[in-house]
Amino acid sequence: MEKRIWLTGATLIDGNGGEPLENSGVFIEGKRITYAGPISGFVVPEGAEVVELQGKTIMPGMIDAHVHIHGPKSLNMAQVALEPSEMQMGRAMQDLPKLIQAGFTTVRDVGSHVAVFIRELMKEGVVKGPRIKTSRHMLSQTGGHADIHMLPSEMNIFTTCDGVDECIKTARTQFREGADFLKVCSTGGVLSEKDDPRWSQFRLDELKAIVYEAESVQSYVAAHAQGTQGIINALVAGVKTIEHGIYIDERGIELMLEQKAVLVPTLSIVHRIIQEGHKFGVPEFGIRKAQLVYQEHIEHMITAHKAGVIIASGTDFCSCAPVEHGGNALELELLVNDVGFTPMEAIVAATRSAAAAMQMSEQIGTIEAGKLADIIVLGANPLSDITLLQTSSNIEQVYLEGERLK
Repeated sequence: MEKRIWLTGATLIDGNGGEPLENSGVFIEGKRITYAGPISGFVVPEGAEVVELQGKTIMPGMIDAHVHIHGPKSLNMAQVALEPSEMQMGRAMQDLPKLIQAGFTTVRDVGSHVAVFIRELMKEGVVKGPRIKTSRHMLSQTGGHADIHMLPSEMNIFTTCDGVDECIKTARTQFREGADFLKVCSTGGVLSEKDDPRWSQFRLDELKAIVYEAESVQSYVAAHAQGTQGIINALVAGVKTIEHGIYIDERGIELMLEQKAVLVPTLSIVHRIIQEGHKFGVPEFGIRKAQLVYQEHIEHMITAHKAGVIIASGTDFCSCAPVEHGGNALELELLVNDVGFTPMEAIVAATRSAAAAMQMSEQIGTIEAGKLADIIVLGANPLSDITLLQTSSNIEQVYLEGERLK
């Protein structure tokens, strides 16, 4: 018989952005929620486990829509490429409990050579952790953002492809190797040595070929896209999410609104690099580029938010300082303090909108009947102070598909 749990008496923030519901009840049967609403509207079945939560707050498990579950020792990609993958997988597995303790029940990995295997180990029950959806490798043109420029090309741990035929074969290979979706780099970036975030990468026909292959298997493409034209190219090609979006312009915003694409700003990594990168071996070029783009990034995110673009919370965090997992709720604070979100809007960004970024809206992201029971119980109300979500002790209980992991 499926386990039945009645969470009762808490204030409910359901992830949809409406007013919180006091004195609420949430009923879990097996892996799913079968009721969420006023206590008075539900009769608790005999034999159900009753969890009294007066004075607590319930909300959906948080989702980080842009992470790397790959266990690097530093943000120096040359060092990452030269280290054994077995070492990195060990570190990455240590990140799983950190994410659960922080209230994150789902993460979208956008570039890792080990996340596929960790996902499978979780399915087998060998390890516990947040749900992982992974792109496997990032796809880059030769000399692009995910081609590790400071090393000989044969040492690159990501995947390069050039021309439509290579892009097609590479896309198919990623799915063969277990990718849930694809990640392309349509511009340069901050932590790649020899390019610039404003430079466009991949031709439009190459991007369209990759999107076609993803959609052929009912999947989608996320695009690392920082420069103006590279953002537009990705959207014209049909990508579903824009990662970073630093130099998005009016045309890019129009396309996002037309296509209901999701923007994942990842303010946290740039913030941390600027604040602490010099302490932890971040290459000088990365710190310099982060300082160059940050203020414009904020300004363009404010514009996109005011225009009504769907914005999801994602950090770009990985295993190493200054961007180690566990502090992933920093993104919500930055959305509030820098971009002008209300605390409720920031919570929606980390729940419903992040689920939309993952193409998983029918399963997760809100507390509603029929959804998977990914739920966190808080000892304080984050609507009064969004930074409360960054303190693990405030996150008292964590349920993933109805199983209590904290």
